[in-house]
Amino acid sequence: MKTTGGSDEAKRRAGESAADLVTDGMVVGLGTGSTAAHAIRALGRKVDAGLDVRGVPTSFASRELAREVGVPLVTLDDVDAVDLAIDGADQVAGFDLVKGGGAAHAREKVVDAFADRFVVVADPSKVVETLSHPVPVEVLPDARSTVAAAVADAGGEPTLREADRKDGPVVTDNGNLVLDCDFGEVQDSAALSRTLSAVPGVVEHGLFVGLADEIHVGTEDSVRVETS
Repeated sequence: MKTTGGSDEAKRRAGESAADLVTDGMVVGLGTGSTAAHAIRALGRKVDAGLDVRGVPTSFASRELAREVGVPLVTLDDVDAVDLAIDGADQVAGFDLVKGGGAAHAREKVVDAFADRFVVVADPSKVVETLSHPVPVEVLPDARSTVAAAVADAGGEPTLREADRKDGPVVTDNGNLVLDCDFGEVQDSAALSRTLSAVPGVVEHGLFVGLADEIHVGTEDSVRVETS
């Protein structure tokens, strides 16, 4: 379930603002999505100018873009730490996020949580008072029905994410399925996060609670930075 909205200029400003935080020798988590892509492109230009940086991609898409623009890549097994992670969000309320529009939230959460500093890049259309975006839940294929039942018991409406331009469901880079789970307005994101994490068969969900250190919101002519 990819989200739309927000101008490309606002996304570019947010992504480039976060990329400006990268200094020589850093290991950087490379997020997934259109706003994070601007950060990756900006890093590619910095590498061309002589910056020494290594990127840890969070998806096939971010890995391919990083290779295209010349950002050297490593895996989590290759490094002792990730200095900075830059990632987008489908919705931002304070410092809580819903992510997973690109079905990469499982690896994104691993990298973002491991990073010493996690910077979220977004345009104003993603910023809300209360999270209400359907929460993507990556599930083992054999657990689709049981997880859907558990989501319904928790007050959500699960929908299997279907692929665009091909028959069948979306399959994640990990070989799993995605349920987009509509809970309406999420009044207690931490409690819902715990509930979803406890369901057998759930690989990971798209609620990122208390992980973000900074939010960079781009507009047509500036960037608003919020720190936790």
